[in-house]
Formats: sequence, structure tokens, C-alpha cells
Amino acid sequence: MGKRIFLFLVTNLAIVLTLTVVVSLLGIGGGPDIGSLALFCLVWGMGGAFLSLQMSRWIAKNATGVRLIDGRTADSRLNWLYQTVERLTRQAGLPMPEVGVYESPEVNAFATGPSKNRSLVAVSSGLLRSMQPEEIEGVLAHEVTHIANGDMVTMTLLQGVMNAFVMFLARIIAAAITRSDDDRRGGGAYFLIVMVLQTVLGLFAFIVVAWFSRYREFRADAGGAHLAGRERMIGALRRLAANHELVDTRHQALATMKINDVPGWAKLFSTHPPLEERIAALQNQQ
Repeated sequence: MGKRIFLFLVTNLAIVLTLTVVVSLLGIGGGPDIGSLALFCLVWGMGGAFLSLQMSRWIAKNATGVRLIDGRTADSRLNWLYQTVERLTRQAGLPMPEVGVYESPEVNAFATGPSKNRSLVAVSSGLLRSMQPEEIEGVLAHEVTHIANGDMVTMTLLQGVMNAFVMFLARIIAAAITRSDDDRRGGGAYFLIVMVLQTVLGLFAFIVVAWFSRYREFRADAGGAHLAGRERMIGALRRLAANHELVDTRHQALATMKINDVPGWAKLFSTHPPLEERIAALQNQQ
């Protein structure tokens, strides 16, 4: 836990420092005119998202302790894992990603990276122990499809746009409420209102991001079924449902094969559709 918190703080500090330098070099101050404010919010919103994307492989490896494999180990199961990813990426017409395994009892796998040429597919040791080879192939096909669809970049674009809109609208509304150019430049009331509005608007923005994330999961399932076979993909989801107690929420940000069994309105904030809906969608696929 301490290591993850340290990585989170270091990553965010690096992003803030980098963006501060960029904003200073560009001479962007955030106001008082609308154009400067919009540019300021765009640089901070999109810049933060894309810097996080560029660091995503490094963050994932260090947060989970991923050990990269090359298909030439003494462990036949790990060699099979590498060769399966290699075959699936070849089917999808993709460059070979890095492949890794991390020690955890959780049943999970994820794909990350800033581009199709610099991607990573990683699985937990718990997944390797809990699933049959054909089910693991379904999981891997799902992850490869995320790379093929460019989901990491698309989600970053969406998050960056939402970040920029939240920052911009919060400042515009706060300026209208305070009705003071002085407040806009640094008054306490203005900044207090901005913080409250960014929190509220940020929740609405996350609902949009979560909806799109659920949509991309359905697409990744369909692509996984195309690469590995529909029965393998369905089998992987069913196996995950049977092992729901082995889901580790500490790695939620890296999860792509997670259960989201949440009630009522809380589903709006879920980044993954319920497993029964994903299975039903595959069963109804033509």
C-alpha cells in the first residue's frame, strides 16, 4: 500500500511540475479573458491526461510488480501465455506488446500503454491458477482487442476533454457568482467556489467517462470473441463470476476483467458492465 501511495504522489507531482513549466513557457495565466482561460484549462486538462498515458506502462509495472516474460522461460505455462498473446496480436495485425505476470491471488488481467507500439498485457498469478487455458485465451483476446481498438488513447482523450470542460465551467460559473475580476484573479471566495464546482462537475464528468468505459468493455468482449472464439470469451466471463471473491479492488484502475455488482444509481459510476450483461451480449451476438 505504501509503495502505491508513493508512486501516486510522485506521478502526480511530476505531472504538475511538467504542466507548470509548459504553462509558464507558453505564457498562459488562466485569465482574465475567455480565450486565455480556455487555453489554460485545455493545457492542464489534456496535458495531465496525456502525461499519465505516457507513464501508464511504468506505473502499472511498479504498482503491481509485473515481471516481464519472453516466452523462453523454464515454465511451460508462462511460455504458453507469451505464445498465445503473440498469436492473438498477430491475428489482430498488431505489434507484439510486452507480456507480464504479477503475483496476486486476484483474478485479473489488464492492457495498458500509450500506443499500439508501446503496450503491455499483464495477468495475475491468481488468474493463471484459477482458469483453464481456453478461458485464459478468452481473457487475453479481450485485452488484445483493447489495444487494437486504441482504447487507452481514446479514454485518455475523453478524460482530457472532460477535465478541461470541468476546469473551464467551474471558473466561468465562479466568476459569474462572485462578479469580481479581483476574485477571479485570486480571491478566496472565487477559489472556494471553483473547488466546490470542480468536485460536483467532476462527478458528472466521471459518469460520462464511466458510460464510455462500459461501452468499450462490450466492444472488447466482442473483439475477444472474434479472435479466440465466442465460447472461450463466455467461458472466461463465467469463470470470473464463479471466482468473484478473488477480485482485488486495490488494482481497480488497472482492471478490465472485474465484477461490478453495484445497486441502483451507483451503476452510473461503474466502469465495467455487470458480468451477466456481458455474457448475454455475447450470447446474442450474431
